[in-house]
Amino acid sequence: MSIKIGIAGYGNLGRGVEAAVTNAPDMELVGIFTRRDPATVKTATGAKVYKWEDAKSMKDDIDVMILCGDSANDLPEQTPEMSQYFCCIDSFDTHANIPTHFAKVDEVCKKAGTLSMISVGWDPGMFSLNRIYSQAILPNGNDYTFWGKGVSQGHSDAIRRIEGVADARQYTVPVQSALDKVRAGENPELTTREKHTRECFVVAKEGADKAKIENEIKTMPNYFADYDTTVTFISQEELDRDHKGIPHGGMVFRTGVTGLNGEEKHVIEYKLTLESNPGFTSSVLTAYARAAYRMHNEGTVGCKTVFDVAPTYLHPDTADEQRAHLL
Repeated sequence: MSIKIGIAGYGNLGRGVEAAVTNAPDMELVGIFTRRDPATVKTATGAKVYKWEDAKSMKDDIDVMILCGDSANDLPEQTPEMSQYFCCIDSFDTHANIPTHFAKVDEVCKKAGTLSMISVGWDPGMFSLNRIYSQAILPNGNDYTFWGKGVSQGHSDAIRRIEGVADARQYTVPVQSALDKVRAGENPELTTREKHTRECFVVAKEGADKAKIENEIKTMPNYFADYDTTVTFISQEELDRDHKGIPHGGMVFRTGVTGLNGEEKHVIEYKLTLESNPGFTSSVLTAYARAAYRMHNEGTVGCKTVFDVAPTYLHPDTADEQRAHLL
């Protein structure tokens, strides 16, 4: 029997989930729910599109709702809302606010008898799993996380809000010398500036003061002020040609020691190189939708994270098949 999936929101992430669900052997896409006029939304697979407010009337038709809104404005309200009616998956990625979001969703789920998983993706998500596994295995050690090289959508948006900017892309880039020290097991103490640089490609509006734009970027608090930042002005044609994708990735390291006197050194490294950030994230969301369906069928309710999900729930094969071929 197929797991019946709904998609809430149809941007880059929603389109990625549409593809991932279509390619899953045990899932079917029931519909896409949007706050836009459904008649104006053209889907890649011809999937049915419904009004957002129609979702609750279809709670018996959908096993898991995958939420594809943004963490700043959408998910804090949408996940608790949808969790009243469905088991849900979201990719909430504002790390500092995860405990608050979890508590709110958990309360709704327990009242409704549903199961929702929050902060599913690659960071938080796959990187989180690697941090918890490696810390448990090497309790005497240090953690390091590097992001990139990849497009930071939030930072790109911040540049586009500057007066005189027509368009922009911002890349987060790990500092190679810092990576080399970590891989060598040197356990360096690294500042924010020593770990990453930021590369900005900016299309300025005609007549805009480029020097002023560059200064505003480099001095922007919380975004660029703490990093070595380069700003390159290019044409819209160059931006469209050379920077049209949304690649990303990164690495999680744990360096540690074992032995009675800490004489044995170890380095754990988990690396992702992603041609499409939303494409990969949507595949993680889809795998966890399978886990949510299975766990809820076993009677589990409440809010969960990737830490609460046994790997066996993620894979479409049966437990017997997994033991025979993967263990």
